[in-house]
Amino acid sequence: MRGAGDQRRRGSEAAVAARDAAAEAFYEMDRAQKFVRGRVTLFADLDAAAAEPARREMDRLDETANAASVEYIGLLDAHPLDDPDLPPHEYESARRALLGVADRLRRVTGDLDRFAERLAPRMARLEAALDQLPPRLAAAREAVAAAEAVVAQARAAGMDASDPEAELERARRALAVLSSQGLGGLGLNGALEQAEEARRTADLAREAAAELPRLAQKTRNSLASVRTRADAVAGRVASVRDAMKTLLRDYSQACWQDLRGAPEAIEAGVERARERLNEASAHIARTEWKDAQLALTAARTELNAADRRASRVTGRVTELKAVREDPEKPAEAARFAIRDAQRLAVIQPGGAAPHHARALDALVERLEHAPRRLTGPHPDYWAYLQELEAIRTAAGDVVTRIRSERAAQGH
Repeated sequence: MRGAGDQRRRGSEAAVAARDAAAEAFYEMDRAQKFVRGRVTLFADLDAAAAEPARREMDRLDETANAASVEYIGLLDAHPLDDPDLPPHEYESARRALLGVADRLRRVTGDLDRFAERLAPRMARLEAALDQLPPRLAAAREAVAAAEAVVAQARAAGMDASDPEAELERARRALAVLSSQGLGGLGLNGALEQAEEARRTADLAREAAAELPRLAQKTRNSLASVRTRADAVAGRVASVRDAMKTLLRDYSQACWQDLRGAPEAIEAGVERARERLNEASAHIARTEWKDAQLALTAARTELNAADRRASRVTGRVTELKAVREDPEKPAEAARFAIRDAQRLAVIQPGGAAPHHARALDALVERLEHAPRRLTGPHPDYWAYLQELEAIRTAAGDVVTRIRSERAAQGH
């Protein structure tokens, strides 16, 4: 009896030891499974697309681990080792089965651990990037708060802060998206970008609001400056009228017909500019700085056009007087341009190309014929000057073509 009892006791102890080993293996596998599943979940939150292969592998490991767990729990139910009436042969059967499931649990744990090791470098990089999110989020919130303060100051000073307020609202929305969706909705890169977008937009709002007082002074100064400019351009009308009288009296119609009505056009341009200045003044009174700037720009455009028109008239008189006194001087400039082109043409390998030589010969002929425009009691000095300018331009075009052809040939 004692021998049978000792055998039963030893069988029971061996089976219980196998059960303890299986329990330890189960808890180790469960720990590894939960840890790796958590890492994969975090991976998916940080970068869903990159995490997809890891998620699929984890799903396969989960199936294997769950199957091993079911087998382990089933063995515990099938072999109640604490039952005092358990037949002796059941101990050995339980021992073998529990040792087998313990081995399987350890293999699954090993697979999970190796998967975690492969995942570790990528997770380390992601978590390093994740460390950037809190300071970026804090910077975005600080930027929004700073922008709110400056925008409030601008409003309190009576400024039109609608543009900075619109930028500020965009920054608030960016923060709201980050708060509502978080990493799970945005991913790490999306969250970092959203935080940076909120900070950048808030900074723009703050800078725009801070600029309003300077913009106000700048706009007021510009208004005064453009008003002075308008008076100056208006003051040129008298000299333009005198210049037109000179043109009509001393030169043929061909010399001034394109300038007809210049004094009236200048006066109309100045009047339109002053209307825009009045609009700018009204916008300034309402602190509508952007609209004021647009009106000032329109006024400057009108004055620039009027000023150019005035310069064309007075400049025309100067040019015509000069050519009447010395018609040869502008012709010499055209002649020099032709000679310069001729020198470049003849030093080319093989001498001047025929098409360049023909073009330059034609220009020489035009230059010789140009003085014919100055015959008669009312010479067309303007047509003469335009012809000389066309000759100079054509000579320059020949030079450009020669150099382009040489560059294409590798010289």
